[in-house]
Amino acid sequence: MILFAYLWPQIGLDREPISLGDVANYGVSAIFFFYGLRLSPEKLKAGLSSWRLHLVVQLSTFVLFPLLILSLHPFFEGGNKELLWLGTFYLAALPSTVSSSVVMVSIAGGNIPAAIFNASISSLMGIFITPLWMGLFLTSSTESFDLGSIMGKLILQVLMPVIVGILLHRYWGGFAERNKSRLRVFDQVIILLIVYTSFSESFARKMFSGYSFIDILALGAAMVALFFLVYGVIHAISSVLGFNREDRITAIFCGSKKSLVHGTVMSKVLFPDANMVGIILLPIMLYHALQLLAASVISQSMARKATADNAIKEG
Repeated sequence: MILFAYLWPQIGLDREPISLGDVANYGVSAIFFFYGLRLSPEKLKAGLSSWRLHLVVQLSTFVLFPLLILSLHPFFEGGNKELLWLGTFYLAALPSTVSSSVVMVSIAGGNIPAAIFNASISSLMGIFITPLWMGLFLTSSTESFDLGSIMGKLILQVLMPVIVGILLHRYWGGFAERNKSRLRVFDQVIILLIVYTSFSESFARKMFSGYSFIDILALGAAMVALFFLVYGVIHAISSVLGFNREDRITAIFCGSKKSLVHGTVMSKVLFPDANMVGIILLPIMLYHALQLLAASVISQSMARKATADNAIKEG
């Protein structure tokens, strides 16, 4: 999509015969409606008891991440690099992923009900917490950023569809669960549309002209370092609090992941200056790909270790 936007940006900008940007906007609401439709209240209730685990995950997601990136702001003030920092701070303020967090926890043998609870609650909390964090910088750097208006748009475009979906879960939840693979394809199509239209704006206005290939490689290396730093901190906190193996796995994977879905769809509302969205999304796109790669290797290693330990015990 990024290459397509680079070669043919005009398609993403044209409003006739159809505006791909408008299609993406309506698709955002549909994504969150189907998310709410698949959100089972029973699964959420099952994870309520481990409050210390929930606290570690949510504080890692919404406090540890932003504070780590916030501490680096003085090194990036002024010039092109500050926009990359803003994109990284946006990544840090985002909620955790839902599907990939639960999948990784399942592979590694962690606390699956708690993973479902934390990933789901994180998604809902992010609707409010992410714009509050971003408001610290966007209110001073963009005149058109109005936090009240942004919250109103997020409630209408994101929160309301989720609530409607949850209310209709008892009627259509089974249908959504049976067709989750098709709905996943729909989610991916909308995300690709958002990425294409965002980068079309950025390329058309030459927003990347001040960045070299070395800058992008350095950003990727920084995303890997960020993942392992947060991973290490959560692992240490879990050990201090005496979490068992299952809870420690859940804390690590749910607390260190960030959601590309929320990052792309919320960018449509949070950033009124459309031509900067491509750069803003670059850190989350790199982090998302690299976190999946690292988490896959780690979770499978944990699974193999657990299998070997069980074999030793049984032997």
